[in-house]
Amino acid sequence: MHFVFNGLFLVAAIKWGNWKNWGEYYPTILFFIAGDLLQNFLLYNHSKWTFKETIFAEQILSNHTIISLMIMLIVYPSTVLIYLGRFPQERTKQIGWFLFWVAIYSVVELINLRYLHLIEHHNGWSLGWSILFNVTMFFILRVHHKTPPLAWILSLIWIVFLWTSFDIPFKELK
Repeated sequence: MHFVFNGLFLVAAIKWGNWKNWGEYYPTILFFIAGDLLQNFLLYNHSKWTFKETIFAEQILSNHTIISLMIMLIVYPSTVLIYLGRFPQERTKQIGWFLFWVAIYSVVELINLRYLHLIEHHNGWSLGWSILFNVTMFFILRVHHKTPPLAWILSLIWIVFLWTSFDIPFKELK
């Protein structure tokens, strides 16, 4: 099923992504991927969620790492090319566009969590935390596109906030 979700994001990016200016969004794509790689690395022994394949392609998508890498390589670039590539100029439309993307990611997670069982939450993580995470993520992606150093500072603050909120012990690090 992860192939289907990734395929839908890829088709959407082909149709609605701003491919003409892809180079303008490339640093933010890398920032997005780097953030997820860091999360997977730092929380290797204390993960907040894990992906799994339950419907088909279980032999190919056999673990969280493979699924997560596929998402990083397909969904994240697709998201950035559409989200930033079609970001409106008018303030009210910007808020709507932002909330639309938070809703897309949150509804996909809800479906994957409750109905398809393609994701599991661990160590205190919940759908509510995911929604807050999505709000923060889409805000920071926009900030990164405009002012990368500020996005790195905000990301560091966000990481410290999450680290302390979940009381993650440093012994969990490898």
